[in-house]
Amino acid sequence: YFPKKFILNPGRTNVFQNGTFFNSNSVLPSIGYNPDGEIGENSTRKKYKLAPKPRAANIHDTTSYAKSCLGGDADWIRLECVVSTKEGQIAVAPGYLQKEWKENNRHYFHYKMNVPILNFYAFLSADYQIKKDKWINPQDKKEVNIEIYYQKGHEYNIDKMIKGIKKSLDYYTKNFSPYQHQQVRILEFPRYATFAQSFPNTIPFSEGIGFIAKVNKDDPNDVDYPFYVTAHEVAHQWWGHQVIGANCQGAALMMETTSQYSALMVMEKEYGQESMSKFLKYEMNTYLKGRAQENKKEVPLMLCENQQYLHYNKGSMVMYALKDYIGEDSLNTALRRYIKKVAFQEPPYTTALEMYGFITAATPDSLKETVKDLFERIIVFDNKIKSWASVKTNDGKYKITAIINCDKTKNDSVGKAKELVPADWIDIGVFSKNEKNQKTLGKAIYLKKMKIGKKEQVIELIVDKEPYMLGIDPYYKLIDKNTGNNIMDKNGKEIGGSSGEESGGTVKVNGGED
Repeated sequence: YFPKKFILNPGRTNVFQNGTFFNSNSVLPSIGYNPDGEIGENSTRKKYKLAPKPRAANIHDTTSYAKSCLGGDADWIRLECVVSTKEGQIAVAPGYLQKEWKENNRHYFHYKMNVPILNFYAFLSADYQIKKDKWINPQDKKEVNIEIYYQKGHEYNIDKMIKGIKKSLDYYTKNFSPYQHQQVRILEFPRYATFAQSFPNTIPFSEGIGFIAKVNKDDPNDVDYPFYVTAHEVAHQWWGHQVIGANCQGAALMMETTSQYSALMVMEKEYGQESMSKFLKYEMNTYLKGRAQENKKEVPLMLCENQQYLHYNKGSMVMYALKDYIGEDSLNTALRRYIKKVAFQEPPYTTALEMYGFITAATPDSLKETVKDLFERIIVFDNKIKSWASVKTNDGKYKITAIINCDKTKNDSVGKAKELVPADWIDIGVFSKNEKNQKTLGKAIYLKKMKIGKKEQVIELIVDKEPYMLGIDPYYKLIDKNTGNNIMDKNGKEIGGSSGEESGGTVKVNGGED
């Protein structure tokens, strides 16, 4: 099948017989010079005697605040369009359907958006089935239509997606701000690509990571990623389509990192702490692999330069740790205040510096340095249980004595590490035996943060029940280059983790091309 009316590069997969999906940036004309078309690799630029090209404008370059990170040829637009496709297919475009008709063996659809949107939207067409549902806002009782467009026979995860939409709308409207649209649509596209992408009230979603994905709930390393990716993409209706950053360093912090955090919280409410530890271990190992493969420079998270291993993977770790340190309510209040100030703003656009200001304002003085470690520095730990033992006391409790090790390093942009003396509050956990799987954590008997003030430290604590495992940062909230030695059972066997050299997981759980 050869696409007509569109000029496409050979091998491109935008237009298909059944499953067309393209966005405005990839096909439609843009206004002005686009520097993204320049050669990006510095080694290639050197060959042509070109100066090195920075990945992003400096965060203090105020001229970059005039354009959003999604493009510079327009800001907020009003959009109305008519799209036609072959008979038997449904074409979907931004906005709400006003009218449809058939003419000359073509099927026409007239769409109109009722509020301004960013100049970034998508068109899709396929032989779709549609499953419909509704979400009712518990605050004002207004209804939001839910529509899942899918290929017949691919019904496997539709209920998970609808559930993910509802749970996400519940959490985000309660904690951040009202949802700005009257519908949420998820649309399947073929697995020539495996990502999901969020446009105004419209989420194209690859069949490969959603509609035909199989999640094995009995596999301790498997994550319900159709549910998670749905939550992540719905979060972009806030982070990306309400809040949009300037075209400079840190832009992805306000779009991707915040969406990762938002989805993590929806996931935690639904599946609990155990699911978080699996996901965070995967995120950590992916981050560690990414920094090992960095060919320019690693920067602190606040200055990320469209580096996926930073804004996705490290971002998940940092935001979850931040929530753990200052509290979910405090963090969400800071984000809610930030959204209230900058949502739908015209140029100059917001930056990571502004968002970070709201976070630090919500941080107690005792944790200011911890937050700097998370956002302003490149910090890597190697936490380890060296040994531990317990004895039963006369009153039927158990006294634990343990030797723990905490290596902490500060890294520069090329990975050179400087050893630091730790001064950190880190989780220490004691767990019972998991009768179903002795290689995974049982029920937490004790879980509290302890101040770790030196590299090797002896700790003592008393618990009410017989301990089977002891862990330092057992749920992987900190960046740790080797999680394999974080947890030890009573026989001295290291349990559960893996080093950053390993894959840490078998599924892709981020939005890919958001």
